[in-house]
Amino acid sequence: MAQGAVLLTREPAPQAVPVRDLPVKLHEVALNTGPDSSCGLATAGFRTAKYLPEEWHQHHYAQYHQAFADRDCSERCRGQAQSLAAATAALAQRTQEESTAKVGERLQDLHFWKSELQKEIQDLAAETELLAAQKVRLERALDATEVPYSIATDNLQCRERRQPPDLVRDQVEVELLKEAELIRNIQELLKRTLMQAVNQMQLNRDHKQICEMDWSDKVETYNIDEKCGRYNNQSTNIQFHPGSAKFEESASTPETWAKFSHDNIYRAERERLASVNLRSLIDNILHDVAEDLRMQCALVDEAFAKRCEEMEDAKHKLEHHLKKTLKEIGDQESNIASLKQAIKDKEAPMKVAQTRLYDRSFRPNVDLCRDPAQFRLISEVEELTESIESLKKQLQESEQSLRNLEDTRMNLEKEIAVKANSIFIDRQKCMAHRTRYPGVLKLAGYQ
Repeated sequence: MAQGAVLLTREPAPQAVPVRDLPVKLHEVALNTGPDSSCGLATAGFRTAKYLPEEWHQHHYAQYHQAFADRDCSERCRGQAQSLAAATAALAQRTQEESTAKVGERLQDLHFWKSELQKEIQDLAAETELLAAQKVRLERALDATEVPYSIATDNLQCRERRQPPDLVRDQVEVELLKEAELIRNIQELLKRTLMQAVNQMQLNRDHKQICEMDWSDKVETYNIDEKCGRYNNQSTNIQFHPGSAKFEESASTPETWAKFSHDNIYRAERERLASVNLRSLIDNILHDVAEDLRMQCALVDEAFAKRCEEMEDAKHKLEHHLKKTLKEIGDQESNIASLKQAIKDKEAPMKVAQTRLYDRSFRPNVDLCRDPAQFRLISEVEELTESIESLKKQLQESEQSLRNLEDTRMNLEKEIAVKANSIFIDRQKCMAHRTRYPGVLKLAGYQ
């Protein structure tokens, strides 16, 4: 504790040393005895405020210790300073690398959404062009329906000049009235679909514009973040901006930022899918319209021709079924022969199994055992019996099927003969005045 006091005061005041603790010579001087003792006023000034040698050494020891302690403290301070400088440098580098990485990740996110928006814009533009082509088809198809309508009404007016008793409401007149009504309904449907296509094209353009604005913002943001990502400690265009380390009040969160683009793309995709569905619907409508008109035209022509084409188609179908029936009769006959042969083929295995069982029944005494062979032979007989019964049942069904096929063959042959006679009669009719009817491609809007 005394040494610590020395370190703090650095220039300690003289301390009184007990007389009994001094060396002999100093003890004598202190007591003013011995050969070196002096008394009187002559030595009074020399004995005032003097340090003893031990105090002198103690003072130097204290100076040495203080110097050592100061150097040690300085070395620790320098070590801490160097460690702190290295740590802060590493921290600054690490945080800058992390910030650069985060900016890079943000660039990837921006590139992703920018690419998605650009793709959606291109898809919307392409889809709008395709829908415009379908709109042109609708307009052409609507114009093409005027000719069939004039033909149908002209035919009805011409048939009004028929004389009794031929002035009847026959199948031809019924089909002509159906044709006129069908054309009117088709025209209304095409007009409604055309209006729907115009509205959908406008929606496509609106959402394309929204996506383009979002894409433009993403491009500008990407350029800014790309410039920020290239900044480093050696960049010449960096400077202090004290008030920049804050969040803007109007700034969005990553979730709302991603949701904004996602919603734009989702709505654009929804409209694009609606446009795709509408195009598919238009294509189906035009295809069905053309098919319906041509089908109705064919019905009218068939009615004019005394249903000649219908009879021809029925005759071909009957001949086709007769051909298949004859083939099936041959196949069924072969099947019946195969079933009979299969039943016959089971006789030999049945004989073998039953003979084995019969012979094994003569095994003497204890050898008459219910061994696995006996069980297997019995099950074999049962399986063969079941197989034969199944084959016989199948044979009966096949024979009944053959009889049904024979009856069908006879009926088909009779119907074919009837249709051939009807076709010979109905083929005398013609319908040259309907040759101006538009084709399928024109009715579908392709021409």
